[in-house]
Amino acid sequence: MSLQMDTEVAESIAPIAAAAAAAPAPAAGDWQTRRDLGGSLISTYTAALPEQAGAEMTEHVAAAPDGAPVALRLYRGTTPSTGSMVVYLHGGGMFLGSLDSHDPLCRRYAVASGVAVLSVGFRLAPEHPYPAAVEDAYAAFLWAVEHAIELGADPARVAVMGDSAGAGMAAAVAMMARDREGPPPARQILVHPMLDDRTVIADPHLAPMVMWTADDNRTGWGCLLGDAAGGPDVPVYAAPARERDLSGLPPAYVEIGQLDLFRAEAADFAERLGLAGVDVEYHLHPGVPHLFDVWAPDSDVARRAFSDRVRVLASI
Repeated sequence: MSLQMDTEVAESIAPIAAAAAAAPAPAAGDWQTRRDLGGSLISTYTAALPEQAGAEMTEHVAAAPDGAPVALRLYRGTTPSTGSMVVYLHGGGMFLGSLDSHDPLCRRYAVASGVAVLSVGFRLAPEHPYPAAVEDAYAAFLWAVEHAIELGADPARVAVMGDSAGAGMAAAVAMMARDREGPPPARQILVHPMLDDRTVIADPHLAPMVMWTADDNRTGWGCLLGDAAGGPDVPVYAAPARERDLSGLPPAYVEIGQLDLFRAEAADFAERLGLAGVDVEYHLHPGVPHLFDVWAPDSDVARRAFSDRVRVLASI
């Protein structure tokens, strides 16, 4: 039997699929067209999420190692706080996405979990290639720990979280904290993580249903790494799947869809974390593609996934 998409998710993404079929896909490497189209699409779908009442937002700024400002948004629910905080890194393949595109999601997480959510406006490639984005992310994490008490959080209960490319950066931040002997994240929450620059060959079983293609992925890694992408010298903080030693990292939550291009790399990363002695919770959701929770937030599978993420957040 061939793979099948969840019926609720398929119904929700039918307009996207129809639009994609009516127009030629951008060539691999055409990041500008992808940024224009993909950024608009993601923002449209996240903006359509039910308005989340009870979330307060304040703006802050951290400093990257090279002195560049890193814009931050802190979301807190009006209900009593759990006393923990999560540094959130948005997705977008390294070259799209923003604080604005993920504003509705961060509000939902903050209100539902009682955890303060610090969203990071890291610099995008290709204008700012590696290591700008991940250094911005690590600087934001250090800022969160340094300012946790004044923001009503426990410095020992600051976690990292992200979706897609942001999840890959969250994994990298956890590695950087270990290797640089910095404060350790309380947890790493990796939602459909983009971890491996070598994932650039289409899987024929998945190709008709993926929402992030091999060409999209080749474009993203090319933006971040240029000609080094896929080669022997890619840094582990750019592509965390390259790291051989996963010991000493914080407890991990890893979630992926069965129809996601990143399925194999996420499964492998979760397994290797466990073999390295790291506490891991791993979820493979059947019949769903990349960003299924954005395309079909009211589907049963998206509701289950959101509930699991909130449970893990509340446990920090």
